[in-house]
Amino acid sequence: MSTPETPRYGSIIWTDLTVPNAEEIRDFYSRVVGWTIMPVSMGSYADFQMNAPTTGESVAGICHSRGVNAGLPPQWLVYISVEDIDGCVQRCKELGGSILVEPRPMGTHGTFCVIKDPAGAVAALFCPALGQAS
Repeated sequence: MSTPETPRYGSIIWTDLTVPNAEEIRDFYSRVVGWTIMPVSMGSYADFQMNAPTTGESVAGICHSRGVNAGLPPQWLVYISVEDIDGCVQRCKELGGSILVEPRPMGTHGTFCVIKDPAGAVAALFCPALGQAS
């Protein structure tokens, strides 16, 4: 019997790039680093999961800056796993940071938000849904 994976709180668990021209940038990274492409349905369009060429392991996402991703900055955005997203948001504000995207669901996977630290750097915080490991 397998045991549930321990959540990796405090770890960078994913990286996304959100841009207006996702197909062009998807193809750029595919050709430059050899990533293979897997479309991810967003309803009326697809974003892209990028996979390592030798293992097929999912390593990053390249997304359109529309729908749920509208307003995200066009930069590589790291997702950091946290246990208490509301507490993190409060501490971020108390320590001089700001919230660019308020906490909201990421499908059934959990909740995320996007913060900006006092130096201006941007990161996403992700809290896995109960029973999900990050």
